[in-house]
Amino acid sequence: MVTIKDVARRAGVSITTASYVLNGKGNISAATRQRVLAAAEELNYHPNAHARHLKKRETRTIGVFISRFGGLFYEEILDGIHQIVLKTNYELVVCPETRTTSRILAHRQVDGAIIFDAHISSDLITRLAWKRFPIVTLDRYLQADYVFPLLVDNPVGVRAVFAHLYDQGARRMAFVAGAADAFDNTERRQVFLNEAARHGLFVRCYQGDFTEPSGYQAAQTILVSGDLPEAVFCANDQMAMGFLKAMNEHGLQAPRDIAIVGFDDIPVAGYLQPPLSTVRVSRTNWGEQAALRLIEYLEQEKQFSPERLPAEFIPRESSIRQFASLPTPKT
Repeated sequence: MVTIKDVARRAGVSITTASYVLNGKGNISAATRQRVLAAAEELNYHPNAHARHLKKRETRTIGVFISRFGGLFYEEILDGIHQIVLKTNYELVVCPETRTTSRILAHRQVDGAIIFDAHISSDLITRLAWKRFPIVTLDRYLQADYVFPLLVDNPVGVRAVFAHLYDQGARRMAFVAGAADAFDNTERRQVFLNEAARHGLFVRCYQGDFTEPSGYQAAQTILVSGDLPEAVFCANDQMAMGFLKAMNEHGLQAPRDIAIVGFDDIPVAGYLQPPLSTVRVSRTNWGEQAALRLIEYLEQEKQFSPERLPAEFIPRESSIRQFASLPTPKT
């Protein structure tokens, strides 16, 4: 492999002079500079980016670490990040869950990281984060130096869902949970159960994993039991879609037989039959804000406090009904 030493020897200069020329530094004469560049071209020499990183601690690259690529949910977040990075001179590397991911993160081979992968331990994140390696987390709340959580306002969205169902008279409710290790799932579940307990209600919970098949399976379990709830809140829209599919196969309809609510407002939610009630979060804006905050810190060391992305409840046909358990006002 050609090294800078070979370039210096070919150009007849010192290694230091060759380094200055190739890195665009130093007060080097035009003739010497041309000689070094010509030597580098003749030898087909390309500076090693990782070696420069070790010396400068700078790669001009942002790393995004996610658990998977698939689905509009992740695509919209990545699109938001990409749109901001395109406006800068930073590069973007997206790493799904692999050994390469672990190596890139553990060796800090990028200037900063955006993390949305529950499989990356919080302990590792807090150990890696430092002044020259800031980390934005989208999937957990951590109180640590140089770790900046940017999370969805789950409490506001979930309380709006509960109020919507309760105010219509729903008293027998169920919750279909997402991935057990996901922060958003844990928070949505806990807030919903807390609201129910505050109103003296018990909520049955069924485990899913944020996928449509898991919502379908949870629905099968409920529907076969014959003990139907009046309303079901699914921790995301994809599971709600699976639930609606199972209902349809059993000859049941939402909201007539069971009111259904999801979370995320994915593009297809409003076009389902019936249109799905859900909680809207702009995932593109989420990605944009994550990239913007990270780059502002890298460029200006601009700190930012943990923030919540707005969550807005969107009522649609799948959950709007009058439940029998709500007393009819006297006229």
